[in-house]
Amino acid sequence: MRRDSIFYKLFQQCPALLFELLTNPPENASEYRFDSVAVKEPKFEIDGVFLPPENQSQGAVYFCEVQFQKDERLYERVFAESSLYFYRNRERFNDWQVVVIYPSRSIEQSDIYPHRGQLSSPQVKRIYLNELGNIRELPIWVALMLLTTVNEQQAPEEARYLLERSSTEQPETTSRAIIDLITTIISYKFEQLSRREVEQMLGITFQETRVYRDIKQEGELSLILRQLTRRVGELPQQSRQRVENLSLEQLENLGEALLDFSSMADLQAWLEAQG
Repeated sequence: MRRDSIFYKLFQQCPALLFELLTNPPENASEYRFDSVAVKEPKFEIDGVFLPPENQSQGAVYFCEVQFQKDERLYERVFAESSLYFYRNRERFNDWQVVVIYPSRSIEQSDIYPHRGQLSSPQVKRIYLNELGNIRELPIWVALMLLTTVNEQQAPEEARYLLERSSTEQPETTSRAIIDLITTIISYKFEQLSRREVEQMLGITFQETRVYRDIKQEGELSLILRQLTRRVGELPQQSRQRVENLSLEQLENLGEALLDFSSMADLQAWLEAQG
């Protein structure tokens, strides 16, 4: 289950979500945008970056890492990438912060001694999802993060609860976005089920999903085209047309795959594999 792509979708829908996890968020947290950035010489691809508004004075840049598998060199990489990006863009920012999200403490890098100074400073925040509390008592967007960690026996019930809660707490457009995210999360947990079977499990009507999926496809296509341009450069007309003709499911798959793209050849190979 590629939870990192789910979290990136959450952050795209609600960039302010990150700051709900922090004790001292910036005053203009609602104006931050979520993006991925590239750092050259050497080249790094940082997928989770929260950037302050460009039309305001210098602000802090936030680097977010979602880590659901043990990586014994995680902090070496995260601090190196973050420091280099801050160095290359010093004129844009007056501070930088790192947020690492784990499902639990057991996934954290074992040897943290070399990074004791940074990890004990207020500049680095570690979030352990299983320590946030009861999923039903958390803010709705934070609860969606926790839903990714819930076991298969409990997940459908909690998902239905969050769907009901969303319908009463959120505007219609936001509620429909949450419906799609919850459906995606449960689809990852029950890979043997079709999308329609997952929707039936959650009690979502076909009309609800069909209307939103039309809207969702337009938004997904726009987002994918922007991300591809950043990753591999301006798309040739033929490649662009092929991307525009993809189904919503294929666009969602491409949204995950492009995180690993580094050249136009990667996109071409992926498109060829779609038939």
